[in-house]
Amino acid sequence: MAKFRKIGILTSGGDAPGMNAAIRAVARKALDEGVEVVGIVGGYSGLIQDNIVPLSPRSVSNIISRGGTMLYSNRCHEFKTEEGMQRAIEVCRKHEIDAIVAMGGDGTFRGATDLTNRGIPTVGIPCTIDNDITATDYTIGFDSAMNTALKMIDCLRDTCESHARCNVVELMGRDCGQIALYTAMASGAVAAVIPEIPFDEGKALARIQRLVKSGKRSFLVIVSEGVLTEDGQKYGELLTKRISEQTGVESKFARFAHVVRGGQPTLRDRYTATAMGVRAVELLLQGKSNVVMCELDGKIVDVDINYALIADRTYKNKLKPGDLDSFTKEQIASMQALAEQRKQELASLYKMVVETSK
Repeated sequence: MAKFRKIGILTSGGDAPGMNAAIRAVARKALDEGVEVVGIVGGYSGLIQDNIVPLSPRSVSNIISRGGTMLYSNRCHEFKTEEGMQRAIEVCRKHEIDAIVAMGGDGTFRGATDLTNRGIPTVGIPCTIDNDITATDYTIGFDSAMNTALKMIDCLRDTCESHARCNVVELMGRDCGQIALYTAMASGAVAAVIPEIPFDEGKALARIQRLVKSGKRSFLVIVSEGVLTEDGQKYGELLTKRISEQTGVESKFARFAHVVRGGQPTLRDRYTATAMGVRAVELLLQGKSNVVMCELDGKIVDVDINYALIADRTYKNKLKPGDLDSFTKEQIASMQALAEQRKQELASLYKMVVETSK
């Protein structure tokens, strides 16, 4: 095992239910191995600003059931500069931090790669409600966010049925429509609108009209926040108006926004966070870094962060010149195959939503 003396933990980007469970797991596993643990308060900004606190088994007690992150979070533009990164390195040296476990999404992992490349071994844990990291089947916070959204959608269903209405619900997810798509299926929505798949508005309106004639009283339409109109406006409110005008069904719009990020994490997220946190420490003690913890086919595995980042860009059609230069033909083919697999998975789920909205 590597002779680590001290490990730092930071959370960055948007918070996600389960982050605290991951913090707890990393801290207690490392302490059990005789390694000191410090928390970096405020993400990469906290690292630059030298906001470091010691963590003990007691300081992480009872946080497993809490949403948000006890270490707080921030989006740090300064860390993207060489000067900012060098300040962060100086703080690590000052506190004798030998390695960092960084929790967050793709932006967090870019920062983790920068640290590793500058001599601070780093392991990433995917914590984002969007489930939008291509290299892993699952990201911590996704299940909790969906369940929070579903509880509120079920409440809307009750009043929709009472008043013969339609509710159009906008859910978070940035450019990823998975929260919207999964909750659409679980709530029995008549339609789901996501960025990844073209939405046929005419067919959806015709479906609602047909269902009204068959005696159906209430309707739910779930829209991802990443779907915009041609002039860049959120699509959900416009769709609500069109449903009212063209189907005669009174329609209301609801934007759940950041509420789906909060609340107690589900068992799924607590379990995954704990398993990934423990494994992250084990890998660091084995001398491995610049990897991200992933769940693939139900197993926790480590994937090279650079590979994970470029696979993500491949899937999202955001490749930049030179991104593929350091990868073999086999690795590039693997990324392309993974991207195609993710697209097929999403298309299959979308088809099921349509098929069951009769």
